[in-house]
Formats: sequence, structure tokens, C-alpha cells
Amino acid sequence: MTAIIALIDQIAIGIYFLIAAGILFALRRYLIQGEEYRSSYFELERDLARYRRSNAITIIIFLLELVIIIVGVQLVVVPELLDERRLQALLDEARAEDGIFETPVPARPVSDLGIDPVALPRSVDIADQILATPLPTPTAVGTIIPADPPVGCNSPQAHLLIPGNGMRVFQPVPVVGTVFTDQFSYASVEINGPSTRGSFQLIDDQLIEVRETAEFSLFVPAGYEPGEYQFRLMVYDITNTLKASCLVHIYISDPLPTLTPVR
Repeated sequence: MTAIIALIDQIAIGIYFLIAAGILFALRRYLIQGEEYRSSYFELERDLARYRRSNAITIIIFLLELVIIIVGVQLVVVPELLDERRLQALLDEARAEDGIFETPVPARPVSDLGIDPVALPRSVDIADQILATPLPTPTAVGTIIPADPPVGCNSPQAHLLIPGNGMRVFQPVPVVGTVFTDQFSYASVEINGPSTRGSFQLIDDQLIEVRETAEFSLFVPAGYEPGEYQFRLMVYDITNTLKASCLVHIYISDPLPTLTPVR
């Protein structure tokens, strides 16, 4: 349903032109049948002209109602969908942030525990023992296996966070990243490997751009043979020109075995 609403929003201008042409055609038919009604002398011809003129009025009313529906989709439904996307992206970012780590402090001082503090001898200067703590680095998602480097993923217009390059996939995983470009039309998620006979196979179409890192699709590895696959994201504009792409290598495997209790 979301894809249909996005498609209506993108081609709304073309729909308006078609509706305007339909209204002009129906209005012309109404005028012609009016002339025939006034110039006819036979009752059967007059009834037929009246019937055709009524049909033209019905078509005009239907097309005007269609205009109201499309305007409602653009002004009400599409903004709500975009707000839901932004809210979901903010929630995903909030879940990805680490919590505050606080070391518990003893409720009583050490002297109350009956332990006499003893000063330890210092053989070297304390300043020589202080080392800088390295900054945390992002950890790759899932099990990563050495693979060929990704291709074209240096642009934020087409970027894949999940699946990561070299990731082992054995269960459904969300497709997370960014998808956007100027005059965005659509993006495609494709896969190529042992099960696709050497050609890329379409997994999903993305009709709404995603400018902040968020989940926009789902990849289900069931049905694909185990092996190494190419997983790519292609972004197109309204002229069907490829504007950005990101290709990573993944490994599809059977589900990992789990320990079961032996009775």
C-alpha cells in the first residue's frame, strides 16, 4: 500500500493532465449531444442524446472526485508516511546509542570497614604510566568473513549498513542504509550468485527516498543456495538514469546449529 501511495505522489502531475483531458473530452461530448438534442425531431433520437449527455456529466463528476482523492493523498497521507519514517529512523538511532555506564560507589567509606589503608611505594612516576584510551570504533554487524572490497559505497546516496560487506546471512535480515538523489524516482535491491544463474535478480523496489540511516527493506535468504553472493543497491532519478549504487559481498549459509540438551 505504501508503494502505491508513493507512486501516486510521484506521477500526480501526469494524472492531473490526464484528468483535465478527460474533463475537456466529456464537456465537448456534453455540448455536442446538447446540440443534437435541440435539433432532433424524433423522440428516440432526443432520448438517446439526453442519455449520452447524462453520461458525460457523470464522467465529469467522477473525474472531479478523483482529483479530490489525489489531492488528499498528497496533502494528508504522504506527509504522515514521511513523518512515520522520520520517527522510526530516530527510534532506530536511539536504540543504537550506548547507555550511560556508571560505576557503583560504596555506600560507606573504606575506614568504616575496618581496613587500614596502606600507601604503596611508587617506583616510577604516575605520569609515565597514564596511557590514552583509544576511541571506540564501530563494530561490523553480524559475522564478517574476508571478502572482496565493496564497490561504489562511498556515496551517501546509496549506502548499505546492513548487510555489511562479507556478512554471513542465514536468517532474514533488515536492509539498512540510505537511499536518495536529486529528482529521486526509485531504487532497486538486487542479488547475484549461485541461485541466480550469473545475473542480478530483483529483491525489492524502494519508491520513497531515505536520507537518514534507516531500515527500508527485508532480505530473506531462504530459497537461495549457500555460497557467495553480490548484494547491490541501485538508485535512479525520474529519467531512469542510474545516479548511485552500492555493491557488497555476502555469504549465504545454512542456519547455524544450536545446542540441544541431551536426556
